[in-house]
Amino acid sequence: MQRLPAVFMRGGTSKALMFHLRDLPADRSTWDALFLSAMGSPDPHGRQLNGMGGGVSSLSKVCVLGPPSRPDADLDYTFAQILVTEERVDYSGNCGNMSSAVGPFAIEEGLVPAQEGEMCVRIHNTNTRKIINSTFHVKDGRAVVEGELEIPGVAGTGSPVRLDFLAPGGAVTGRLLPTGNPRDVLDIPGIGKIEASMVDAANPCVFLSAKDLGLKGTEMPEDLDRNKALLERIATIRCHASVAMGIAKTVDEARKKSMPQIGFVSAPQEAVTLSGDRLTEASADLTVRIISNGQPHRALPLTGSLCTAVAAGIEGTIPHQLARAAKNGTLRLAMPSGVLTVGAEVVREAGGWRAVRGSFYRTARRLFEGYVYP
Repeated sequence: MQRLPAVFMRGGTSKALMFHLRDLPADRSTWDALFLSAMGSPDPHGRQLNGMGGGVSSLSKVCVLGPPSRPDADLDYTFAQILVTEERVDYSGNCGNMSSAVGPFAIEEGLVPAQEGEMCVRIHNTNTRKIINSTFHVKDGRAVVEGELEIPGVAGTGSPVRLDFLAPGGAVTGRLLPTGNPRDVLDIPGIGKIEASMVDAANPCVFLSAKDLGLKGTEMPEDLDRNKALLERIATIRCHASVAMGIAKTVDEARKKSMPQIGFVSAPQEAVTLSGDRLTEASADLTVRIISNGQPHRALPLTGSLCTAVAAGIEGTIPHQLARAAKNGTLRLAMPSGVLTVGAEVVREAGGWRAVRGSFYRTARRLFEGYVYP
């Protein structure tokens, strides 16, 4: 059997296989088959029992790390989303959660020289061609794991990893507002007209009002997952939005891409988390649910969270209309696993809106190292 050196890591609320570029075939056309086999996809049962995947999009990921291809970075990072039930690998976007594992991996694997104390690794994400600064603590040549930071959706605490996404606008489409508008009306056959805000920051996202979908906005992932008609409706809206944003040329092509992400938002309100904790209206500034690769996310994709915070800073968008005003440049997002705080700086200039940066704190942990048998 073929075997490849690999490290399995948690980054934020995701997990992925981490590969060195040097250990993969030079012919990148062979990567898809290797990644699909390693993760156990496609699996019609949706469990990926024959591989390393966990049956949901946040647990079916691959990161490839190698030397930098540009002078303002310390290393290159390529992200691959492995579809669970389909024989498909998507490279069209980045994973913000797994970005938090890249810096620690890089120093522990010798890709970047370790510096004692606080250090910053400049990551070039090849999917979006954007720079992410990852800042974390190092002791005895290894990233510090133990700490006091608790993030929603992950049991226990860990040492903080600060991620600063620099100039995140236009990551995929080249424009912060791909249609030029903060809000558009999509006229979709079989659905009719629906308002949508289409924003591209860190990853492109489509934002709908929960009310326009006949929802309250606090629905839990399992409830959404059972509503197949609703998910199909949202998927259709996503595909038409993809064409409007210039990501896909046709609706059929859009179905083969994981970008844009799509979500629905509502005003701050009382809710219950997956762990049974109660959220008050005052505990968050906006309520968010995101569908990732056709599955209701149990937390929030980190790039989708950043895009939400950026969208909320742009006058005229649906998130801006429904959100409580951000304080000190941060926005608190209520989601199924709790409340996520996102920092985003958005400015209005003569040429339009510009996203300066977006920031998060995550935790990461190396789980095992060895060989994977694809």
